[in-house]
Amino acid sequence: MTSTAATTQPPVASGYAELIREIRRLGLLRPRPVLYAFLVSANLLFLACLLTLAFVLRDSWWLVLLAPALAVISTQIAFMGHDVAHRQVARGRRWSTLLGLVHANLLTGLSYGWWVDKHNAHHAHPNDLEADPDVAAGVFVFDHGQAGARSGFAAWLTRHQAGLFFPMLLLESLNLHVASIRALARPGIRLRAVEIALLAVHLALYVTLLVTAMTWLQALAFVAVHQGLFGLYLGCAFAPSHKGMPSLSPEQASDPLLRQVLTSRNIRSGPVVDVVLGGLNLQIEHHLFPSMPRPNLRRAQPVVKRFCEARGVSYAEETAFGSYAEGLRHMHRVGADLRSGGSRL
Repeated sequence: MTSTAATTQPPVASGYAELIREIRRLGLLRPRPVLYAFLVSANLLFLACLLTLAFVLRDSWWLVLLAPALAVISTQIAFMGHDVAHRQVARGRRWSTLLGLVHANLLTGLSYGWWVDKHNAHHAHPNDLEADPDVAAGVFVFDHGQAGARSGFAAWLTRHQAGLFFPMLLLESLNLHVASIRALARPGIRLRAVEIALLAVHLALYVTLLVTAMTWLQALAFVAVHQGLFGLYLGCAFAPSHKGMPSLSPEQASDPLLRQVLTSRNIRSGPVVDVVLGGLNLQIEHHLFPSMPRPNLRRAQPVVKRFCEARGVSYAEETAFGSYAEGLRHMHRVGADLRSGGSRL
């Protein structure tokens, strides 16, 4: 995102109500329970096969080669938790909460309540420096004003953040786990006791796998590879969606279509990438219709694209390489003011 308002100034009241009527007429908001049941079952079967193979290969260094596969299935389970949180899988709150706690706390080791609160704030105020937690100043910053407030080691990180972005994603899983624990250490999350208990069960099962199937050196290597690649995979799925996209004028931010479309970027791709990135490559459609089942996003895309083109609303779509490159260029520009003699891309 940028520190200035979007240069495109389409009219306010851009017709979101009309678009959603068309989407409903096409049936694209209807649940897809059979398909989601298949996806959940496939994830659990794959996970069970990996855990079984881990015990078959007990005390072998071949176990470390299972860690990347476990990182993939961990991320796919996290994607399913994301869909559950948006009530794409089940419409009722009770079933959504149950499925969310299983996928997030028990299977992934992350707090469901903490993540839902954080992600809802992002959806409500994308790329808003004051309200979107995903662009709040942290290890990385995405705005020149944020960069100007840095000093010491934080300033050094910002100067080099474009080059450090992908290596630092190897620590993203650790960051998410720590954030979950810190959130649950404070009152405020609904079902806090249940979440803590499920996180404890997740940790106990994970440690049991390490202790019973591996030597301590193998366990260290396994955890490093699994958690590092899990964080990298998650980061690569989420990073292209908004980084380098503009912040909005107050008028644009007040319109539900402009607020979501102008701050989001799609990856130009096909059905295989839909699976690999959990549908997050169709970020514009997802932000416009968060409860739309993931398999329907691709069917909605041509409808949304035509609607935006007819009204002169910018619809950002890039290749995967181009989206990462744009995000990194933006991060490089943000850090340029802190680099003595540094060049701007």
